[in-house]
Amino acid sequence: MEERVNLAVSLFKEGFNCSQSVVAAYADLYGFTREQALKMSASFGGGIGRMRQTCGAACGLFMLAGLENGCTEGRNKDGKEANYILVQELAEEFKKRNGSIICSQLLGLDKNAETPATPEARTAEYYKKRPCVKIVEEAARIWGEYLEMNKK
Repeated sequence: MEERVNLAVSLFKEGFNCSQSVVAAYADLYGFTREQALKMSASFGGGIGRMRQTCGAACGLFMLAGLENGCTEGRNKDGKEANYILVQELAEEFKKRNGSIICSQLLGLDKNAETPATPEARTAEYYKKRPCVKIVEEAARIWGEYLEMNKK
């Protein structure tokens, strides 16, 4: 598990967004290439498209939950319920460890502040003022713990 957690952190430090970093660290377990994982999770960074809504690392965690046990039949009510229960449990654990699943709250931003779509440069100052590395690490660890607990 630590290998995958470290990979998620490394991907984030390479410049990938929080969602991409979490999903790509586990993508091979679900038959996806790194490139596919990076593309399918690209829109969720910065609290979904940098709108500062649901944290991208949490979104990545929830995407992995769907890959793990998402239903593939539209009428499968029990399958949907099982997935939603898992997502809610993961969200609770994420909140317990990080304080929130909302990007703006995690970053301590004014909820009325407008956020431009342009990502910030990844400088030493960026990493000092942002808790994102630790949040990516926690999201990746939560998923690893889930897999270990369920012997996946």
